[in-house]
Amino acid sequence: MKNSLRYLASIVCCLLCFSCQPQKKTSIKKIDKATMQAEALGQDVQLVDVRTPEEYAKGHIGDAININVNASNFKEQISQMDKQAPIYLYCKMGGRSNRAVGILQELDFQTIYDYSGGYDDWTTTE
Repeated sequence: MKNSLRYLASIVCCLLCFSCQPQKKTSIKKIDKATMQAEALGQDVQLVDVRTPEEYAKGHIGDAININVNASNFKEQISQMDKQAPIYLYCKMGGRSNRAVGILQELDFQTIYDYSGGYDDWTTTE
C-alpha cells in the first residue's frame, strides 16, 4: 500500500511540475497590403519570400530574402532566422505562406505575420 501511495504521489508531482511550465504561444497575424507597407517595407525586419527562386528573381517585395517553402531544406534555412523577432512571410497569393506559418509554429517562432494577399496583391494597382 505504501509503495502504491508513493507511486501515485510521484505521478502527481510530475504532472504538477510539467503543467506549471510556461507554455510557448505563437502569435500569428494575417496582414494586408497597407500593414505590409507600414510595418515591413523599408524597416529592419525579417521579411521572407517563400516562393521559388525563379518567382523571386522576377520580382519581390523590398529587401525580402528568398527561402523556398517547397525546398527540402526549408526548415534548416528558416531556422537560421531569429525566432524571437517578428517575421513577415509572403508568397504569390497566400497558400504557401500559410503552409510556412505552420512550419514556423512547429519551430517555435514567436511572432509571425502572414501577408495573405501575397505578391500578386502587392503588384496590383488600385
